[in-house]
Amino acid sequence: MTADNRIWWLAGALVAILIFALLAGIAGRDAPGLEVDVLEPGETESLRAEVIAVLEQGLIEQGEFQQPYQVLRLRIVEGPLQGQEVEVEYGTMRPTSEDRLFRPGDQVIVDRTRTLDGDDFYSVSDYVRGRALLWLTLLFVAGTLLLSGWQGLRSLLGMAISLVVIGAFIVPQILDGRNPVLVAVVGSVLMMGASLYLVYGWKGKTHVAVAGLFLSLLLTGALAVWFVGQARLSGFGAEEAAFLQVAGVQLDPQGLLLAGIMIGVLGALDDIAIGQSSAIFELSKASPGLSWRSLFRHGMTIGRDHIAAMVNTLLLAYVGAALPLVLLFTVYAESLGITLNREIIAEEVVRTLVGSLGLLAGVPLTSLIASLVAGRGRDGSAPAD
Repeated sequence: MTADNRIWWLAGALVAILIFALLAGIAGRDAPGLEVDVLEPGETESLRAEVIAVLEQGLIEQGEFQQPYQVLRLRIVEGPLQGQEVEVEYGTMRPTSEDRLFRPGDQVIVDRTRTLDGDDFYSVSDYVRGRALLWLTLLFVAGTLLLSGWQGLRSLLGMAISLVVIGAFIVPQILDGRNPVLVAVVGSVLMMGASLYLVYGWKGKTHVAVAGLFLSLLLTGALAVWFVGQARLSGFGAEEAAFLQVAGVQLDPQGLLLAGIMIGVLGALDDIAIGQSSAIFELSKASPGLSWRSLFRHGMTIGRDHIAAMVNTLLLAYVGAALPLVLLFTVYAESLGITLNREIIAEEVVRTLVGSLGLLAGVPLTSLIASLVAGRGRDGSAPAD
């Protein structure tokens, strides 16, 4: 193993250890449960608990269907009730299935609600899946480092920067009432700029990619604003927006929809921008005699193949995320035109098509900038890569 390989493996191991420690801390720490039992009537807190026994299990009628149910004995493992045992019914109030049933030793999230009479009502809301997520993350980190070396390590750091920008800038700014579209543009440029420069270095092709991405993002934002307005989309097509309103968070739901469209297309747009820029700079180095017009023409040939796969990828990503919704509307006897007109579906249509238009624009915009920049070397000097 060379010295360089030893260095990047050491750095990669360090990153993996840091991520492991961070996720282990998140998975293993106590939830911010109340140190003192001060729940008011109507308030709810979520606590971790362990299943210590399955007291009863069977089938229960739910309308025309039957579904499994359980009566569980749980031991609370955090908060003011740590060590207390409670009995909870699971599957009698919300949909479930056989593969969602619990076994002794399972870790679960239990919701404790203080009723108006001052009593406590307990319900199992979810399974604690921190360990599975932790090992999946470590597998992803190891695979990235194994296949990509230093560049993979820089990609992981870029991903970490993106998460920091989202968590420390985009989310707080939107919650503070800032314009979601403006916040999304600024945050996207920060994320992609930092990530691209970290992975590909301070090079001409990176400058071009950032410029092409920025212009494409502005165009995507303009299209999103126009078509969301024309389609009269309110932003309440996603039930999460309504939940935020109920929780007392004062947000512009339409602006939130616009910001989501722009951030959603960012990853694919990043790939388009750096792919086109890198291809044209390599063409320029391989054939120094090509004019910027020839570079642009060849770049567009590459871009057309690239965009065909990307648009399909974006469509499948959105449809895959909304597949239960698509199935739900398919079940109801309603014409296709009416179904597409429903806001919850129309949002996904606008999101997909506006995002795809942004990707389409990214190819000629980035190709033109890259051709002009790479073509400056026509005087005999090699263009910066």
